[in-house]
Amino acid sequence: MVSDAEGAAAVQLARGAIAKTLAPNAPRDPAQPFRETPLPPVFTEPRGVFVTLKRAADGALRGCIGFPLPIFPLRAAIPRAAAAAAVEDPRFPPLRARDLGATRVEVSILSLPEPIATAVPSERLARVVVGRDGLIVDGEGTSGLLLPQVPVEEGWDAETFLAQTCVKAGLRPEMWRSPQVRFRRFEGEVFAEVRPEGPVERVPLSAP
Repeated sequence: MVSDAEGAAAVQLARGAIAKTLAPNAPRDPAQPFRETPLPPVFTEPRGVFVTLKRAADGALRGCIGFPLPIFPLRAAIPRAAAAAAVEDPRFPPLRARDLGATRVEVSILSLPEPIATAVPSERLARVVVGRDGLIVDGEGTSGLLLPQVPVEEGWDAETFLAQTCVKAGLRPEMWRSPQVRFRRFEGEVFAEVRPEGPVERVPLSAP
């Protein structure tokens, strides 16, 4: 469990990393400037993390990149994910320094993904809880991930969530029923700015 204060520190760290990435003489490793920054002990733990950027004006997605697996401690994972979300998400042009003041930053801290160990469609469906789970699908040489807040924001049920995770991977939506694809689920704690550079709040995840 990540405390609200730790979540706020995570979002502030992400914003600081983006600011340095968009400034002249950006560090080659976005985590480097924060190696000595005082942070709560949880930031030394390897955790999966995603950083999501949204336009403050309308909430539209502006970038989202992260690490689904705990390959870096949070101290390093958050700056690296934040920098990548700002300038490397292939769906969007790179963020510019003047855009940052109109962009809200959101950080999702993830649990370790666990397999949904069944290929029976009804059982697979029953094991997915909207408002709790994020999903990773692997199959046909590709993979896709949707964070737990996505189906809540979109108003999806569990079947739509499974199908749209397949779509995210470039698979046909009905492939969620196939034994040829594998699903993993994970949980997340999500923290977001109320407004750019403003207070940070825990995002409630509850089923629609």
